[in-house]
Order: sequence, then C-alpha cells, then structure tokens
Amino acid sequence: MSLPSIPTIALEKIDFLPPDRVTDDCSVLTLKSLVLEPMLRWLDGEIRPGLFADWQLDDSGCRWQLHLPQGKAFHDGTPVLAEHAAEFITRILDSRDMFGMPWSYARYLAGAQITAEGPTLTIETPKPFPDLPEILSEFYLPRMDAAGRPVLGTGPWQVEDFTAGQQVLLRRREDGRQLRFVAMPLAEDRLAALQAGQVQAATHMERLEHSLRGIDGFAWQEQTSTLSVMAYMNGFEGAFTDPNARLAANLALDRQRLAEEVMGGLARPSDTIVSPWHFGHEAGGLSPLRYDPEEARRLLALSEGPREVVLRSPNYMPEGAPEIARFMAEAWNAIGFETRVEIAEDRPQYARDIGEKRMGDAAIFDSSPHSTFRVLDDKISSLSRAVWWQGVTDAQVDAGFDAARHLTDTTERATAYGRLLRRLQAAPPWAYLFHPVLCLAHVPALQGLSLDHKGILRIA
Repeated sequence: MSLPSIPTIALEKIDFLPPDRVTDDCSVLTLKSLVLEPMLRWLDGEIRPGLFADWQLDDSGCRWQLHLPQGKAFHDGTPVLAEHAAEFITRILDSRDMFGMPWSYARYLAGAQITAEGPTLTIETPKPFPDLPEILSEFYLPRMDAAGRPVLGTGPWQVEDFTAGQQVLLRRREDGRQLRFVAMPLAEDRLAALQAGQVQAATHMERLEHSLRGIDGFAWQEQTSTLSVMAYMNGFEGAFTDPNARLAANLALDRQRLAEEVMGGLARPSDTIVSPWHFGHEAGGLSPLRYDPEEARRLLALSEGPREVVLRSPNYMPEGAPEIARFMAEAWNAIGFETRVEIAEDRPQYARDIGEKRMGDAAIFDSSPHSTFRVLDDKISSLSRAVWWQGVTDAQVDAGFDAARHLTDTTERATAYGRLLRRLQAAPPWAYLFHPVLCLAHVPALQGLSLDHKGILRIA
C-alpha cells in the first residue's frame, strides 16, 4: 500500500490550548510535543534535555539554574530568551484542568523566586525541591501567531495550516516532510477511515467498543500507559476508614481477570500508586499484588466498620468505568461487602465531586501525573491535604514522603520513594486496578511511528 504525498493521521482531538491551560489528553499532547518542546523532557522516570540543554542544582538543594542552547528560536525566527520561560511559568502557576479544577503548580512553587538573565533561568525555592525537573517536563513554551494562537514553538514540526477541532497540517523543518492530522472522536470512525484508505494511521484503537488486538493488513502497536486506573477509597467516613477493609478490598480483586474479561486484555494490573515507569518504582522492587479472597475475608472480619459500600463511577474516563464498577462490586460482595454502584452521567461534575470529597465510599478515577512526587503530594500526603487527597492518613507514609522529597541525591531519593511505594502496596489508600494498554494502527509503509508510555505519538 503506497503512501499519499501527505499522509493523514486520525487523532481523537485537534487543538492547541492556551498557554495557561494544562491537559493530560494524549491527542493534544501529541501535537504539542511535535510543535513545541517541554522545558525538560521526561522519559520513563528520567529527565533529559528539552528546550533547556542543561541544568544544575546547587548544594543547598534550593537553587536551580537552567540554560538555553545557543541560537534557540521560535518558528517565526524570534530568539528564545529565559525571560520567556520565566513569564510562562508565572502565568501557569494558577492554571486549571479541563474540568476547572486547580492544578498544584502554585503550591509546589510557593515562595519561589523565578528570574531570568539572557539564556539562564534561575528558580530558587524556600526548601529543597529536587523533583522540580519533573514538573518542568510538563511545561511547553509556545509563542502566539498573528491570530493569537499558541502554535509557534521550537519543536521539529511547524504548523502550516490549522483549524481548531478539525485538522492541522504540519511540516518538518529539517526536510520539508508534511503530515496531516484530523480529528475523529469515535474509535469506530477512525477504524473505518483507516480501512477505507482515508487515513494512514489511527491512535487510541483500544477505545473500540469491541476490543481488537490487531487489524489484518495493518501494522499494530501496543504500549502500556503510565496512567493508573483505580478507585479512591474514602478515608473520612464509612467502611474504608479501616485499613483492614482497604487491604481486604484490594485482595478481593482478580486484576488479571479484570484485564482479560472487562478490558479485552488491553490492561496491565497495577501494584501500587504509580506505574512501573515512574521514578522510584524500580528501586521499590515490587511484586505483583496478589488475589487472595480468603485473606480478604479474614481481614474484613477484623474490621468493625459497616459492610455497606457505595461505589461511584463515571460513565467514561476511564473507559469502561461502569463495567469495571460492576466487576468490583461482584468481587467485594463475594468477601462480605454489600456494594451498591452509582453511575454519574455528568463527567465534569463527577470530577468536581471527587475534588470536593463527595465520593461515596469509593470512586473510580484515574491518576495521570508521570511524576511520583506529584502523585504523592497531590493525592496521598495528609500533610499536603491537596485537592485529590481523600482522607486516608498514614503517619509512616507522611514522614517518609517529607524526608524523601528533600533528598537531592537522585539514587537516595529513588530508594526512598521505592520504600514508600512498597508501603503503599501493603497499606493501600486506593483500590488498585490497572494501567491501560494503548493501541496504534497504521499502514506498514508509514514508518517511524511509536507510542510512548504517556500515550504520546512519536514520529521519528
């Protein structure tokens, strides 16, 4: 199958968001990563050069300096200055997600002094902040075009034509090669367009109503995501205030069967709060979470809390959430819980409910940050008590995190985070479920495409 002069790739969405809007949407991040550059680049728990070529942390652990390479310029030829990055960071500190919930950047950098001089950006924090490069890997520096759109970057691909919500034409600056991306929100439409030859590649094929593990005549790629699908457990009131009940709820779940029967095999069982590609996971030396309904019944018998459980679920995000909820309810009821499932139809309101602690006894959700620090600070620490913390308090975790987050030696910090991840496996604040497997289909002649663990489409 020969390629057209301009191959077309189908994504779920086509958009370039305003500079102070952050997102974890893989389609938006794919376009952003081609046209813009992150300030630093995250790759499976390690930090690599991005917009900034090198960086140093002083002996105090509080003063970072990042340096732009010589000659760095936006696509319109405007030289990039560290001042641009400083202004961008200042603006994004008060940003909100797609549901209007506040992001935590302002808390991370509270009291920080951000200054710029020529090619050097300096960020000085009141306390040591060795995880700052992971945060900077989420910041992509844009420049506005004449129409006020943030589509001028420093990345390898330049925007030639763009219609928000519909299509974008990109040209690779190195050799003039062009690619067109079109928006097709439904996976079934992307599949039909691929098979009809209207597009040459399609992402997020795991979202087909009936799971596929390949398409005849097409190349097929699968990649396990860093995203964690889980259920928050209410630590403020109800059954899951008891740690025995929380552990029982986890041991009751046959995650491998969940992955096969509900997710069509397109899932990898979770073992803690983060994925195997997060910083500190390898150092934790974690074994898979076991399925042990007999031990779950024994633990539940030790709990004096109620057996009635309300399990809330959205109708999407994560995909298949209602089916996941029904699977969980059956497993929990088999060990002695009495589970009632509530499905929320309004997904944005559901997110706000969870952020405002209106969650029932458990609530299916997902955890998207690729930073171990962010997951611990935003969702686990009862010292931070941030927007996604759900009331579970563990003094051992709090003390360990407070110490680990200030360790400037990378190996020592990874080891400390690994200990925390082991503790959180043994004393879970969530019901751990799985990491989705993401799927890409394309014509064999279209070479150089791949998905990374964050679900971003990479083009060699």
